[in-house]
Amino acid sequence: MTKYDNKTEWVVSDIIEKVGWVTLNHENPLNPLSAGFIKQIYESCRSFDENKDVKCIVLKGSSKAFAAGADLKEMLPLTYAKISESRYIEKNWSYFSNIQKPIFAAVNGFALGGGCELAMACDFIIACEDAKFGQPEINVGAIPGAGGSQRMPRFIGKSKAMYAILTGDMIDAADAEKAGLVAKVFEKNEFEQKVNEIATKIANKSSALARLAKESVNLSYETPLEEGLRAERSLFYSTFALEDHTEGMNAFAEKRKPEWKNK
Repeated sequence: MTKYDNKTEWVVSDIIEKVGWVTLNHENPLNPLSAGFIKQIYESCRSFDENKDVKCIVLKGSSKAFAAGADLKEMLPLTYAKISESRYIEKNWSYFSNIQKPIFAAVNGFALGGGCELAMACDFIIACEDAKFGQPEINVGAIPGAGGSQRMPRFIGKSKAMYAILTGDMIDAADAEKAGLVAKVFEKNEFEQKVNEIATKIANKSSALARLAKESVNLSYETPLEEGLRAERSLFYSTFALEDHTEGMNAFAEKRKPEWKNK
């Protein structure tokens, strides 16, 4: 079985006021996404997902890039047999979809190839004005393999996604926001502050309700409309069994801030 470099120092994890921060910290500031690097990123996210003190997870990169693509030096010697035997994409890359807590990507600089795919695997993306997105795999003899050709059309539509993937062109932050690839774009001098404000806002909601809301929205991408509506109703009804439902309703009626119990 193929073995890959796996350095714990490539990822820095911190918990600040109920927010789990996962910072990509490769010695190369472009954060090339090797198999071992992705494993460390996922393990950090999974650890926060299982930590009762964390209510929201944020993925962020270096000042130069979120992640500018896959580690091509690692991929160059791989054959079809080796890459399929090692489950190069199935492992870790696909596991981000299993994270139950809200998780978003804070992107400044480049988010290309695997970096764009990693960002899209999160619940949403917040971008700095200098962010650049893209799936340039066609320029290096490949196609997207970790969700790029599947998630991007769902975010920005078939036409724009097909153009981006067939040309390999980058999408700047302003166009990414217009197309729906990112939720918000902020100027460089306020980016970190705004990211922190968004993460803190989500972390201060009921984690029980956030988990159900996230599941309901994700269902819209995975099911036909009628089936999704039935599932949404079921999830909505289930909120009436939560203590936070009662607290939220009472707090509204009493014109006070709710005190969430997260259950």
